[in-house]
Amino acid sequence: MSISTQPLIKPVTLGSGARQVTLQHPVILAPLSGVTDLPFRALVKEMGAGLVVSEMIASWAMVRENRNTLRMAEVVASGGPSSVQLAGCEPEAMAEAAKIAVGLGADLVDINFGCPVKKVAIGQTAGSALMRDEVLAGKILEATARAVDVPVTLKMRMGWDHNSLNAPALARIAEESGITMITVHGRTRQQFYEGVANWDFVRQVKEAVKLPVIVNGDITTEHKAEEALRRSGADGVMIGRGSYGRPWFLQQVIDYLTTGTLTAPPSLPEQKHILLRHYRAIRAHFGEKGGVRLARKHVAWYSHGLRGSAAFRAAMNRLDSGAAVEALIDEFYDPLIEQGFVRQDEMPPAGGEAGAYTEACAA
Repeated sequence: MSISTQPLIKPVTLGSGARQVTLQHPVILAPLSGVTDLPFRALVKEMGAGLVVSEMIASWAMVRENRNTLRMAEVVASGGPSSVQLAGCEPEAMAEAAKIAVGLGADLVDINFGCPVKKVAIGQTAGSALMRDEVLAGKILEATARAVDVPVTLKMRMGWDHNSLNAPALARIAEESGITMITVHGRTRQQFYEGVANWDFVRQVKEAVKLPVIVNGDITTEHKAEEALRRSGADGVMIGRGSYGRPWFLQQVIDYLTTGTLTAPPSLPEQKHILLRHYRAIRAHFGEKGGVRLARKHVAWYSHGLRGSAAFRAAMNRLDSGAAVEALIDEFYDPLIEQGFVRQDEMPPAGGEAGAYTEACAA
Protein backbone atom coordinates (compact mmCIF):
# COMPACT_ATOMS: atom_id res chain seq x y z
CA MET A 1 0.00 0.00 0.00
CA SER A 2 1.44 3.39 -0.94
CA ILE A 3 0.73 6.66 0.82
CA SER A 4 2.81 8.87 -1.43
CA THR A 5 5.64 8.93 -3.91
CA GLN A 6 7.65 10.88 -1.32
CA PRO A 7 8.35 10.06 2.34
CA LEU A 8 6.21 12.02 4.79
CA ILE A 9 9.12 12.48 7.19
CA LYS A 10 12.75 13.35 6.67
CA PRO A 11 15.75 13.72 9.00
CA VAL A 12 15.66 16.59 11.50
CA THR A 13 18.91 18.15 12.74
CA LEU A 14 18.92 19.92 16.10
CA GLY A 15 21.57 22.22 17.52
CA SER A 16 25.02 22.82 16.14
CA GLY A 17 28.63 22.01 16.80
CA ALA A 18 29.96 18.85 18.40
CA ARG A 19 26.72 18.09 20.28
CA GLN A 20 24.44 18.45 17.25
CA VAL A 21 21.80 15.72 17.07
CA THR A 22 20.16 14.38 13.92
CA LEU A 23 16.92 12.42 14.19
CA GLN A 24 17.04 10.24 11.10
CA HIS A 25 13.39 9.35 11.58
CA PRO A 26 11.44 11.83 13.77
CA VAL A 27 9.07 9.26 15.24
CA ILE A 28 9.50 9.78 18.96
CA LEU A 29 8.50 7.86 22.09
CA ALA A 30 6.64 10.27 24.36
CA PRO A 31 7.61 10.84 27.99
CA LEU A 32 5.15 8.74 29.98
CA SER A 33 5.16 8.85 33.77
CA GLY A 34 5.30 5.34 35.17
CA VAL A 35 5.86 3.85 31.71
CA THR A 36 8.96 5.09 29.91
CA ASP A 37 11.44 3.81 32.44
CA LEU A 38 14.86 2.63 31.29
CA PRO A 39 13.87 -0.97 30.39
CA PHE A 40 10.99 0.22 28.19
CA ARG A 41 13.01 2.98 26.54
CA ALA A 42 15.84 0.56 25.81
CA LEU A 43 13.47 -1.90 24.18
CA VAL A 44 11.62 0.70 22.09
CA LYS A 45 14.93 2.22 21.01
CA GLU A 46 16.33 -1.18 20.04
CA MET A 47 13.25 -1.84 17.95
CA GLY A 48 13.70 1.33 15.89
CA ALA A 49 12.35 4.51 17.53
CA GLY A 50 13.86 7.72 16.23
CA LEU A 51 14.16 9.15 19.75
CA VAL A 52 13.14 8.06 23.24
CA VAL A 53 12.31 10.46 26.09
CA SER A 54 12.48 9.73 29.80
CA GLU A 55 9.68 10.04 32.27
CA MET A 56 9.09 13.59 33.43
CA ILE A 57 11.64 14.43 36.14
CA ALA A 58 11.25 17.20 38.71
CA SER A 59 14.18 19.60 38.45
CA TRP A 60 14.37 20.14 42.22
CA ALA A 61 14.65 16.38 42.81
CA MET A 62 17.41 16.15 40.21
CA VAL A 63 19.35 18.99 41.82
CA ARG A 64 19.03 17.33 45.22
CA GLU A 65 20.36 14.16 43.61
CA ASN A 66 17.47 12.04 44.78
CA ARG A 67 18.47 8.43 44.13
CA ASN A 68 15.23 7.40 42.44
CA THR A 69 15.27 10.55 40.32
CA LEU A 70 18.80 9.91 39.10
CA ARG A 71 17.76 6.37 38.18
CA MET A 72 14.86 7.77 36.16
CA ALA A 73 17.34 9.95 34.25
CA GLU A 74 19.57 7.07 33.17
CA VAL A 75 19.87 6.98 29.39
CA VAL A 76 20.08 4.15 26.89
CA ALA A 77 23.72 4.12 25.93
CA SER A 78 23.49 2.99 22.30
CA GLY A 79 21.25 2.85 19.27
CA GLY A 80 20.48 6.51 18.67
CA PRO A 81 19.72 9.61 20.73
CA SER A 82 18.00 9.77 24.13
CA SER A 83 16.33 12.72 25.82
CA VAL A 84 15.67 13.51 29.48
CA GLN A 85 12.55 15.54 30.22
CA LEU A 86 12.58 18.06 33.06
CA ALA A 87 9.78 19.94 34.80
CA GLY A 88 10.00 22.86 37.18
CA CYS A 89 9.17 26.50 37.72
CA GLU A 90 12.55 27.94 38.76
CA PRO A 91 14.95 28.90 35.94
CA GLU A 92 18.08 28.29 38.04
CA ALA A 93 16.95 24.83 39.16
CA MET A 94 15.98 23.87 35.63
CA ALA A 95 19.38 25.00 34.34
CA GLU A 96 21.23 23.04 37.02
CA ALA A 97 19.10 19.95 36.45
CA ALA A 98 19.82 20.15 32.72
CA LYS A 99 23.56 20.13 33.44
CA ILE A 100 23.14 17.03 35.60
CA ALA A 101 21.09 15.29 32.90
CA VAL A 102 23.77 15.99 30.30
CA GLY A 103 26.40 14.73 32.73
CA LEU A 104 24.44 11.48 32.97
CA GLY A 105 24.57 11.11 29.18
CA ALA A 106 21.49 12.83 27.80
CA ASP A 107 21.82 13.77 24.12
CA LEU A 108 18.94 16.24 24.46
CA VAL A 109 17.04 17.93 27.27
CA ASP A 110 13.29 18.39 26.95
CA ILE A 111 11.28 20.94 28.96
CA ASN A 112 7.77 20.01 30.08
CA PHE A 113 5.13 22.73 29.66
CA GLY A 114 2.39 20.19 29.04
CA CYS A 115 1.70 18.08 32.13
CA PRO A 116 -1.93 18.76 33.19
CA VAL A 117 -2.17 16.91 36.50
CA LYS A 118 -3.14 18.98 39.52
CA LYS A 119 -0.12 18.25 41.68
CA VAL A 120 2.18 19.54 38.91
CA ALA A 121 0.17 22.27 37.20
CA ILE A 122 -1.46 23.63 40.37
CA GLY A 123 0.62 22.40 43.29
CA GLN A 124 4.02 23.10 41.74
CA THR A 125 3.04 25.76 39.16
CA ALA A 126 4.95 23.71 36.61
CA GLY A 127 4.06 21.73 33.51
CA SER A 128 1.11 23.23 31.65
CA ALA A 129 0.73 26.01 34.25
CA LEU A 130 3.75 27.72 32.69
CA MET A 131 1.73 28.38 29.55
CA ARG A 132 -0.17 30.94 31.66
CA ASP A 133 2.98 32.91 32.47
CA GLU A 134 4.88 33.61 29.27
CA VAL A 135 7.44 35.80 31.02
CA LEU A 136 8.47 33.08 33.47
CA ALA A 137 8.24 30.49 30.71
CA GLY A 138 10.69 32.50 28.61
CA LYS A 139 13.12 32.78 31.53
CA ILE A 140 13.02 29.01 32.08
CA LEU A 141 13.52 28.26 28.39
CA GLU A 142 16.44 30.67 28.05
CA ALA A 143 18.16 29.60 31.26
CA THR A 144 17.95 25.93 30.35
CA ALA A 145 19.08 26.40 26.76
CA ARG A 146 22.06 28.51 27.84
CA ALA A 147 23.11 26.06 30.56
CA VAL A 148 24.01 23.12 28.32
CA ASP A 149 25.69 22.46 24.99
CA VAL A 150 23.15 19.85 23.84
CA PRO A 151 19.91 20.71 22.01
CA VAL A 152 17.06 21.72 24.31
CA THR A 153 13.49 21.02 23.19
CA LEU A 154 10.02 21.89 24.47
CA LYS A 155 6.80 19.91 24.87
CA MET A 156 3.57 21.81 25.47
CA ARG A 157 -0.17 21.84 24.86
CA MET A 158 -2.34 24.16 22.80
CA GLY A 159 -2.84 26.34 25.88
CA TRP A 160 -4.37 26.30 29.35
CA ASP A 161 -7.92 26.28 27.98
CA HIS A 162 -9.76 27.18 24.78
CA ASN A 163 -9.83 30.84 25.80
CA SER A 164 -6.03 30.99 25.89
CA LEU A 165 -4.65 29.04 22.95
CA ASN A 166 -1.22 30.64 23.12
CA ALA A 167 0.99 27.83 21.87
CA PRO A 168 1.98 29.78 18.71
CA ALA A 169 3.05 32.79 20.80
CA LEU A 170 4.95 30.60 23.25
CA ALA A 171 6.61 28.82 20.33
CA ARG A 172 8.00 32.15 19.13
CA ILE A 173 9.33 32.84 22.63
CA ALA A 174 10.91 29.39 22.65
CA GLU A 175 12.57 30.00 19.30
CA GLU A 176 14.04 33.29 20.55
CA SER A 177 15.22 31.56 23.73
CA GLY A 178 17.34 28.96 21.95
CA ILE A 179 14.94 26.01 21.89
CA THR A 180 15.61 23.72 18.92
CA MET A 181 12.37 21.72 18.52
CA ILE A 182 8.80 21.96 19.77
CA THR A 183 6.27 19.19 20.38
CA VAL A 184 2.61 20.11 20.67
CA HIS A 185 -0.04 17.86 22.22
CA GLY A 186 -3.26 18.82 20.51
CA ARG A 187 -5.29 19.36 23.67
CA THR A 188 -5.54 22.09 26.30
CA ARG A 189 -4.64 21.58 29.92
CA GLN A 190 -8.29 21.68 30.89
CA GLN A 191 -9.07 18.82 28.51
CA PHE A 192 -6.54 16.55 30.22
CA TYR A 193 -6.89 13.48 27.96
CA GLU A 194 -10.56 13.84 27.11
CA GLY A 195 -11.97 14.44 23.64
CA VAL A 196 -9.75 14.15 20.59
CA ALA A 197 -6.41 15.75 19.80
CA ASN A 198 -6.66 18.78 17.50
CA TRP A 199 -3.95 18.12 14.90
CA ASP A 200 -5.14 21.05 12.77
CA PHE A 201 -4.26 23.53 15.50
CA VAL A 202 -0.65 22.34 15.50
CA ARG A 203 -0.31 23.86 12.02
CA GLN A 204 -0.60 27.31 13.64
CA VAL A 205 2.48 26.53 15.71
CA LYS A 206 4.34 25.22 12.68
CA GLU A 207 3.56 28.42 10.77
CA ALA A 208 4.67 30.61 13.70
CA VAL A 209 8.28 29.40 13.83
CA LYS A 210 11.08 28.05 11.71
CA LEU A 211 11.84 25.28 14.19
CA PRO A 212 10.95 21.63 13.65
CA VAL A 213 7.54 20.89 15.14
CA ILE A 214 6.31 17.48 16.30
CA VAL A 215 2.62 16.60 16.55
CA ASN A 216 1.42 14.54 19.53
CA GLY A 217 -1.85 13.05 20.73
CA ASP A 218 -4.03 10.09 19.68
CA ILE A 219 -1.48 8.66 17.22
CA THR A 220 -2.32 4.99 17.67
CA THR A 221 -2.20 3.63 14.11
CA GLU A 222 -0.02 4.18 11.06
CA HIS A 223 -2.92 5.87 9.27
CA LYS A 224 -3.46 8.27 12.18
CA ALA A 225 0.23 9.15 12.05
CA GLU A 226 -0.15 10.00 8.37
CA GLU A 227 -3.30 12.04 8.99
CA ALA A 228 -1.71 13.91 11.91
CA LEU A 229 1.24 14.91 9.74
CA ARG A 230 -0.90 16.03 6.84
CA ARG A 231 -3.27 18.06 8.99
CA SER A 232 -0.59 19.66 11.15
CA GLY A 233 2.21 20.18 8.65
CA ALA A 234 4.53 18.89 11.39
CA ASP A 235 7.98 17.42 10.84
CA GLY A 236 7.38 14.28 12.87
CA VAL A 237 5.14 12.50 15.35
CA MET A 238 5.35 11.66 19.04
CA ILE A 239 3.67 8.45 20.17
CA GLY A 240 2.48 7.67 23.69
CA ARG A 241 -0.39 5.23 24.32
CA GLY A 242 0.09 3.68 20.89
CA SER A 243 3.29 2.06 22.18
CA TYR A 244 1.64 0.30 25.13
CA GLY A 245 2.35 -3.40 24.73
CA ARG A 246 3.74 -2.68 21.25
CA PRO A 247 7.38 -1.56 21.52
CA TRP A 248 7.68 -2.38 17.81
CA PHE A 249 4.95 0.09 16.80
CA LEU A 250 7.23 3.10 16.29
CA GLN A 251 9.25 1.18 13.72
CA GLN A 252 6.01 0.25 11.95
CA VAL A 253 5.11 3.96 11.81
CA ILE A 254 8.56 4.78 10.44
CA ASP A 255 8.18 2.13 7.75
CA TYR A 256 4.80 3.50 6.71
CA LEU A 257 5.78 7.16 6.71
CA THR A 258 8.98 6.56 4.77
CA THR A 259 7.99 3.83 2.30
CA GLY A 260 4.19 3.70 2.35
CA THR A 261 4.37 0.06 3.42
CA LEU A 262 2.29 -1.38 6.24
CA THR A 263 4.61 -3.86 7.92
CA ALA A 264 3.31 -6.76 9.97
CA PRO A 265 3.87 -6.84 13.72
CA PRO A 266 6.05 -9.60 15.16
CA SER A 267 4.52 -13.06 15.18
CA LEU A 268 2.94 -14.25 18.42
CA PRO A 269 6.02 -16.38 19.32
CA GLU A 270 8.18 -13.31 18.75
CA GLN A 271 5.85 -11.19 20.85
CA LYS A 272 6.10 -13.67 23.70
CA HIS A 273 9.89 -13.55 23.44
CA ILE A 274 9.87 -9.73 23.51
CA LEU A 275 7.51 -9.75 26.50
CA LEU A 276 9.75 -12.12 28.47
CA ARG A 277 12.85 -10.08 27.69
CA HIS A 278 11.06 -6.93 28.80
CA TYR A 279 9.71 -8.60 31.94
CA ARG A 280 13.16 -9.82 32.98
CA ALA A 281 14.72 -6.42 32.27
CA ILE A 282 12.16 -4.71 34.53
CA ARG A 283 12.90 -7.10 37.39
CA ALA A 284 16.65 -6.73 36.91
CA HIS A 285 16.36 -2.94 36.97
CA PHE A 286 13.90 -2.48 39.82
CA GLY A 287 14.50 -5.61 41.86
CA GLU A 288 12.29 -8.67 42.20
CA LYS A 289 9.56 -7.25 44.42
CA GLY A 290 9.24 -3.85 42.79
CA GLY A 291 9.80 -5.24 39.31
CA VAL A 292 6.99 -7.78 39.54
CA ARG A 293 4.59 -5.06 40.61
CA LEU A 294 5.70 -2.48 38.03
CA ALA A 295 5.66 -5.01 35.21
CA ARG A 296 1.99 -5.92 35.62
CA LYS A 297 0.70 -3.09 33.46
CA HIS A 298 3.14 -3.94 30.67
CA VAL A 299 2.21 -7.64 30.68
CA ALA A 300 -1.46 -6.62 30.59
CA TRP A 301 -0.86 -4.45 27.51
CA TYR A 302 1.05 -7.17 25.68
CA SER A 303 -1.83 -9.58 26.21
CA HIS A 304 -4.48 -7.20 24.83
CA GLY A 305 -6.34 -8.76 21.91
CA LEU A 306 -5.51 -12.33 22.85
CA ARG A 307 -8.19 -14.88 23.67
CA GLY A 308 -8.63 -15.33 27.41
CA SER A 309 -6.53 -12.27 28.25
CA ALA A 310 -8.89 -10.94 30.93
CA ALA A 311 -8.59 -14.12 33.00
CA PHE A 312 -4.84 -14.18 32.39
CA ARG A 313 -4.44 -10.65 33.72
CA ALA A 314 -6.59 -11.36 36.75
CA ALA A 315 -4.46 -14.40 37.59
CA MET A 316 -1.20 -12.52 37.01
CA ASN A 317 -2.20 -9.70 39.34
CA ARG A 318 -2.50 -12.18 42.20
CA LEU A 319 1.10 -13.37 41.83
CA ASP A 320 4.11 -11.81 43.53
CA SER A 321 6.84 -14.09 42.18
CA GLY A 322 8.57 -13.42 38.87
CA ALA A 323 9.07 -17.14 38.26
CA ALA A 324 5.36 -17.78 38.86
CA VAL A 325 4.41 -15.01 36.42
CA GLU A 326 6.74 -16.42 33.76
CA ALA A 327 5.17 -19.86 34.22
CA LEU A 328 1.73 -18.27 33.80
CA ILE A 329 2.92 -16.51 30.63
CA ASP A 330 4.00 -19.89 29.21
CA GLU A 331 0.68 -21.42 30.20
CA PHE A 332 -1.23 -18.59 28.53
CA TYR A 333 0.80 -18.00 25.36
CA ASP A 334 1.92 -21.50 24.36
CA PRO A 335 -1.54 -22.95 23.51
CA LEU A 336 -2.35 -19.83 21.47
CA ILE A 337 0.93 -20.13 19.61
CA GLU A 338 0.31 -23.82 18.94
CA GLN A 339 -3.16 -22.98 17.57
CA GLY A 340 -1.76 -20.27 15.29
CA PHE A 341 -3.74 -17.52 16.98
CA VAL A 342 -3.10 -14.04 15.55
CA ARG A 343 -3.31 -11.06 17.88
CA GLN A 344 -5.42 -8.14 16.77
CA ASP A 345 -2.56 -5.64 16.95
CA GLU A 346 -4.26 -2.57 18.29
CA MET A 347 -3.46 -0.30 21.20
CA PRO A 348 -5.18 -1.18 24.48
CA PRO A 349 -8.24 0.93 25.30
CA ALA A 350 -7.84 3.80 27.76
CA GLY A 351 -9.45 1.76 30.52
CA GLY A 352 -11.51 -1.31 31.27
CA GLU A 353 -10.57 -4.85 30.33
CA ALA A 354 -6.99 -4.16 29.22
CA GLY A 355 -6.19 -2.55 32.54
CA ALA A 356 -4.59 0.39 30.79
CA TYR A 357 -2.42 2.58 32.93
CA THR A 358 -3.59 6.17 32.86
CA GLU A 359 -0.83 8.08 34.61
CA ALA A 360 0.32 11.64 35.05
CA CYS A 361 1.43 13.26 31.83
CA ALA A 362 0.97 10.30 29.51
CA ALA A 363 0.64 11.45 25.90
